[in-house]
Amino acid sequence: MPITHPVPQHTPIDLRANDQVLDIEELSFSYPDGHQALFQISLTIGRGEKVALVGPNGAGKSTLMLHLNGILLGQGAICMAGLPLMKENLPLIRSKVGMVFQNPDDQLFSPTVFEDVAFGPLHMGLPEVEVRQRVERALAQVGMSKYRERLSHHLSVGEKKRISIATVLSMDPEILVLDEPSAGLDPRARRSLINLLREMELTMLVSTHDMRLVAELFPRIIVMDGGHIVADGETSEILGDQALLESHGLEKP
Repeated sequence: MPITHPVPQHTPIDLRANDQVLDIEELSFSYPDGHQALFQISLTIGRGEKVALVGPNGAGKSTLMLHLNGILLGQGAICMAGLPLMKENLPLIRSKVGMVFQNPDDQLFSPTVFEDVAFGPLHMGLPEVEVRQRVERALAQVGMSKYRERLSHHLSVGEKKRISIATVLSMDPEILVLDEPSAGLDPRARRSLINLLREMELTMLVSTHDMRLVAELFPRIIVMDGGHIVADGETSEILGDQALLESHGLEKP
């Protein structure tokens, strides 16, 4: 049964001291077949926050994330770094939203790692010198500088995920948006990714089923179910509410 009344049951994070990177007001969306996937979603994320987005399959998490750079367009208002999401702003907004998909092969399509990471800056029309600087900086941020001439499709899943992150870091995004970043990783690669995300001083919104990752890395959780936000607050508080977790198909790590 769909949830008809979103109930934020926990203390929301105080954003007064932060700049707002993302502001969503009453966002609703229905697919062409009539299925309504989002019901008046409202949330704000401040600069530097690392926020986990959790919930069962079909909760609306992916639908919400695809609105952040205009892949989907629903009813409501979205502002990214103070810039309203509308058609004429899409190119700039898409440079501000670093979207990293679950499957890195969806993002890596060039012959070499360097060319994959350079793709975004090149299409921004930047001069070659700046493109090279951005590529080198992004690869250094993910610890993959020595891989610049490697063939992307020959890398391990963990290496591909790092390169996928580098492809969006080269665009100098305002927010990093990741879908299931730990999926498909062995324990060593998973730990390496966690350490990488911890060290990065970027605003993040991460959709995941990995509740141990959430507990370790994210001070704030947004819980979605049935197209609604049903809780938004401090991770320790929400993970301590067994009844809430069970009612929305989640397990305490």
